[in-house]
Amino acid sequence: MTDYSQGDPQQTSSFAAYPPPPAYPPAAHRRPRRPVALIAAVAVAAALVGGGASALVQELTGNGTAPAGTGAVNGTNVSSSSTGTVAGVARAVSPSIVEINASTGGGKSTGSGVIITADGEIVTNNHVVAGASEVSVRLSDGKTYTAGVVGTDPGKDLALIKLKGASGLKAAALGDSGKVRVGDEVVAIGSPEGLTGTVTSGIVSALDRDVTVARSDDGRSGQQQRPGDGQGWPFEFGGQQFNGDTGDAKTTYKAIQTDASLNPGNSGGALINMNGEIIGINSAMYSPSSATGSTAGSVGLGFAIPVDTVKADLDALRSGSGTAS
Repeated sequence: MTDYSQGDPQQTSSFAAYPPPPAYPPAAHRRPRRPVALIAAVAVAAALVGGGASALVQELTGNGTAPAGTGAVNGTNVSSSSTGTVAGVARAVSPSIVEINASTGGGKSTGSGVIITADGEIVTNNHVVAGASEVSVRLSDGKTYTAGVVGTDPGKDLALIKLKGASGLKAAALGDSGKVRVGDEVVAIGSPEGLTGTVTSGIVSALDRDVTVARSDDGRSGQQQRPGDGQGWPFEFGGQQFNGDTGDAKTTYKAIQTDASLNPGNSGGALINMNGEIIGINSAMYSPSSATGSTAGSVGLGFAIPVDTVKADLDALRSGSGTAS
């Protein structure tokens, strides 16, 4: 195509009615050039800090249609019901943790339990319900049920109770205690001192600790064998006795040690990993309520029965007894 902008003398006479085009576009057509240059510069800068240029281009050009492949800003978006944090675990698992009140001829005891079926099967410690003539259970939403003792295993300090007339409950997920490692973060939920739904957190301090407790198969509630001591279930560890005398009838099991704060009433409650899975049933803790000074209250010495032990014992508990130990 011939360029007529140079004013060829042989051609200009034919186009005298048409002035030559301007040497630069009119001002009205120059406007887009500056933002385009700006977009290019900013896009380069955006690329250097992790992307986002395409979104900027859309905004500056007024194009509201997202190009293919774009979406939410990169990152981790945790929903309100997700686990992975203490708050998330608490939200997810608290509905599966209950408060248990057991009445015997010698008085009452308070402990915790873990719902494992939608129709109200609950795992707890044997010493929470041993010898109970009446068992009352309070759910996290405040509803109360009566319960019957299905089976007990004094040798492992485990018991299974069943709510009467319950359905549609949220069952806890039972994890794998064989995968637990020292230093893992954990959450404990229970009813210490009757404070339903109390949440504490810590880490796994040690594994396979030999813990010795009184064997509650004599028809008396474990926490009422020593009324008024205010220190919960007595146990032995490392050749020492805690929370009182364990008596003559004893049993020893392997336990997960944790520094999550546990106190009387946490017995039978849950030790939970950060995926919201039960890894242990809290069973023994040192909480010197009568102590003074820096040793008063929880001292971070708690123990839980591994959930693999619980799972291995469930069939026997459902049959009305526990495995021989």
